Amino acid sequence: MVGKWIKRIYLSAAYIFLYAPIIFLIIFSFNSAKNSSSWEGFSLKWYVSLFNNVRILKALSYTVIVALISSIFSTILGTISAIGIDKMSGWGKKLILNVNYLPVLNPDIVTAISLMTLFIFFKVTFGFKTLIISHIVFSTPYVIVSVLPKLKQMPKDLVKAAQDLGATPFYTLKRVILPQIAPGIFAGFLISFTMSIDDFVISFFNTGSGITNLSIEIYSMARRGISPEINALSTLMFVAIFILLFLANGKDLIKSERRNVNE
Repeated sequence: MVGKWIKRIYLSAAYIFLYAPIIFLIIFSFNSAKNSSSWEGFSLKWYVSLFNNVRILKALSYTVIVALISSIFSTILGTISAIGIDKMSGWGKKLILNVNYLPVLNPDIVTAISLMTLFIFFKVTFGFKTLIISHIVFSTPYVIVSVLPKLKQMPKDLVKAAQDLGATPFYTLKRVILPQIAPGIFAGFLISFTMSIDDFVISFFNTGSGITNLSIEIYSMARRGISPEINALSTLMFVAIFILLFLANGKDLIKSERRNVNE
């Protein structure tokens, strides 16, 4: 009995530690004062100001566009790479896996400077394309790590059975392999998307003039003070992500309940 209460207290403390700053941010996004050190009354003026701030909205659009494009390409490349790695064996597979873990374990600053040096060496003009390429390179290893466990969970004879029944390699990939590893692909996409939106170091070293995402914009604001408009923007992003997760999990719960009823 005591053990259960200790676990509940520990779990509650962990959630409070994780979500208290977010709750604080949401509350003060409705604060009429510009300074977050005091509460001066409820107001929506920072939300109105946010939608009138062309600079922040432009940075947000670049952030979302780069995140979507890089996540799609990272998911495609990561999924294909994971399937290829899964088919390998011996020391070659171990070598490729270790090489894949390097960008994940590397500090972001190392990856950022390495990519910047590579672009300079090949005389690539910094801008939108270098930003997208750097985000793809940065995110792809995370997709591979997400998809590989799902490939390992697949029945070993499933692909052979499909081929024995006359399925072509492409049909087997489309109708057998991809549906089995779809949760891992979706998780890899979400991780890639989140990492892209959150990233600052990779973006800072590999963007060009006039191309600014949210992380760089907020960094430039930090020198003169963060505007409460960022609190409003962060609140809207948090609510949007929460709704998406709720809908995704709700869909899975409905499917599982239907399966239980049918059984």
